Amino acid sequence: MLFNSYTFILVFLPVTLAGFFVFGRASRSWALGWLIVASIFFYAWWNPLNVAIMGPSILINFVLARTLLHLGQDESKQSVAKLVLLLGLVFNVMFLGYFKYINFIRGAANDVFGAQFTLTAVILPLGISFITFQKIAFLIDVHSGRVQSFRFRDYLLFVLFFPQLIAGPIVHYREMMPQFHKVNPRLVKEDVAVGLTLFFFGLFKKVFFADSIAALVSPIYQDAAAGGHVSFFMAWMAALGFTLQIYFDFSGYSDMALGLGRFFNIRLPANFNSPLRASNIIDFWQRWHVTLTRFLTAYMYNPLSLWLTRRRLSKGHAGLGGRSTTFGAFVYLLMFPTLLTMLVSGIWHGAGYNFMIWGLLHGIYLAVNHAWRLVGPPLWPSRESYERFMAPAGLVLTLLAVTVSMVFFRATTMEGATHILSGMIGLDGVALPERLFDHLGTVGVWLQSIGVSALSEGHFFKLAMWTAGLLFVALALPNTLEILAHYEPALGVKVRPASSGAAPIKVPEWVPSVVWATAVAVIAMLGVANLAGPSEFLYWQF
Repeated sequence: MLFNSYTFILVFLPVTLAGFFVFGRASRSWALGWLIVASIFFYAWWNPLNVAIMGPSILINFVLARTLLHLGQDESKQSVAKLVLLLGLVFNVMFLGYFKYINFIRGAANDVFGAQFTLTAVILPLGISFITFQKIAFLIDVHSGRVQSFRFRDYLLFVLFFPQLIAGPIVHYREMMPQFHKVNPRLVKEDVAVGLTLFFFGLFKKVFFADSIAALVSPIYQDAAAGGHVSFFMAWMAALGFTLQIYFDFSGYSDMALGLGRFFNIRLPANFNSPLRASNIIDFWQRWHVTLTRFLTAYMYNPLSLWLTRRRLSKGHAGLGGRSTTFGAFVYLLMFPTLLTMLVSGIWHGAGYNFMIWGLLHGIYLAVNHAWRLVGPPLWPSRESYERFMAPAGLVLTLLAVTVSMVFFRATTMEGATHILSGMIGLDGVALPERLFDHLGTVGVWLQSIGVSALSEGHFFKLAMWTAGLLFVALALPNTLEILAHYEPALGVKVRPASSGAAPIKVPEWVPSVVWATAVAVIAMLGVANLAGPSEFLYWQF
């Protein structure tokens, strides 16, 4: 079931909370057991086959983890432990690959080699990408000794805890289980108040912001996929509009997940922190899908970069050395691992050429950003002048780069992406609403003389207003982590950020008060009132 549904808000969540607190009167163990049962029910609600498919995988990973834990206690069996870990990694990658990518692989083989593979319907379990990465991280942590002991109940709770089950954040066992082991299964007023604020802020972002602009953006992408041409302004509004749609969709989900965890006195790690305020693409990825960036950095980029560095140094070649870094070292030790890691990120997000291009684009962006950090600052007379220039210029450039890449993320076909991008560079002409020409007078006549055409108004003005309004919210207003900072809304977030990426417009921090209670109540009513429309979290398909 969706977080933004009447069934979840009015039935599942109250029943689950009531059961948690009632069983908590008996013992913490009973309360956590109830939470596991409720999480399994939540996962099975969409399709009971989800449990039938993911259940065996979870059991196999538990057995592999227990085996690694046992082997890790014997120094003489480390080679066997590495083999078991490799077996676990291969199993999880193949498991994810079959359900998510088998038809894409067959289609690619048909396209490239002229094969005749039949594309069959494959049930894609919800949240399979998130769950699989979480299980992979757990196996690696057990093998490395970062997890010293665990029970089956604890493992199930770690994997299946419903607030982060479907779309993250990707959590570590060592940051979650200590909380569960000492959680107080009682109603804590502050936690409930913070949880309600986070949940309804997120719900409002999702159903009021993201879904509203989605209704205006989707027809443009559908028309482009059908072969229609998109004029300059409409193409840019479609690209930026979808960027804002997925921004508030993911931001809303992240807030709701944090709030749901807080109801049970659990703090989940932050997964979203105003990425459109980033002044460079490196900072963007430290703010967007934070736990995915953390996973890919720790379990792929760092090991690959370290292995390549050792290999290069063993041959007597120079490594990365700041400004003295050679071009060969940069390409071999930084650019290559970055491109490969982001390609994996793109493939993880979805099975399609468009996701691969999206991932590679961000890999190129990151490589260019790292290169600029090496050569850019020395070109400025002072550090202060460099930062004064790069803060606004970097923000605009990063926003443009992200917006262009999101065209591939949203487009359902390469043809559709091509039509949007062609429109963005003006190849399909420039058009303005007819009504606008009526108010421009001689300027309108001049615009038409240089080739600007007229189009029926449609949703042009409405989309322009929504795009401008949401961009203002994203760039200028503080996010929920900043507003609720003193109450640790996410694991480890305890103080208001003072970095250059903080919101320029300040809002009073949340405190238990009549004013904030009224504001949250209004936001909650607006969110619930907009539940009836068609809606689905974009990240649920991953």
